[in-house]
Amino acid sequence: MEGPSNGNTLGPDVTRAVTEVRRPEPPVLVPAVVAPKEGEAGTTRETPPVGGKSGQVPFHPSAAALLVVVDNLWALEDWLVLTWILTIPLSFLSVAVPTYWLQRRFRQDSRRTALLKALFFGAVAAVPTSVTGTPIGLALLAWAGVRRS
Repeated sequence: MEGPSNGNTLGPDVTRAVTEVRRPEPPVLVPAVVAPKEGEAGTTRETPPVGGKSGQVPFHPSAAALLVVVDNLWALEDWLVLTWILTIPLSFLSVAVPTYWLQRRFRQDSRRTALLKALFFGAVAAVPTSVTGTPIGLALLAWAGVRRS
């Protein structure tokens, strides 16, 4: 039996046929961005407002961040139950007052709406454990971040 001298067991005809087979190049697709024409149906897509006047989240993100910070300060006070008579009102005020100011100044909330939001944030911050405000504050911050993107 004769075989090729280069150690190839397929033979010269099969090797030549395999090397000559070429795959066709796939076509190159270039996406075209076309601006919709005015008046076409389905060209406007409006997002329903989440809250506030112009679809903004109904609170200022700084108020939620302040809630998380003050709430994490409770980790220091969890062991000192005797000081709760001072830390509960201070936690409430340190979150409620800035929240009221942020809501009035940057969100243009009415006095009543800003006060209700400030009372809510202050009450959550005043709970004497860091378990309450951190998840609520982080959820509100995530909501504000998701809404902005």
